[in-house]
Amino acid sequence: MDKHAPKEEMIKDLENILAKINALEVTAKDEEAKARETQRDSLTDAIKEINSLKKELFEIKNLLKERK
Repeated sequence: MDKHAPKEEMIKDLENILAKINALEVTAKDEEAKARETQRDSLTDAIKEINSLKKELFEIKNLLKERK
């Protein structure tokens, strides 16, 4: 009985391993892209909120100036 797997079977196993590694790389890239998108969306929302607060503050300052 031969202790080693036939050459063709070993090649098939290596090809399966490489396919799984490639799939993991694609999944990791997709997850990284989603994380970047979520982070960008959060930053955009924060910037919009800051700009809104700045506008309100400017309006309040103008109202206080008018009262003097």
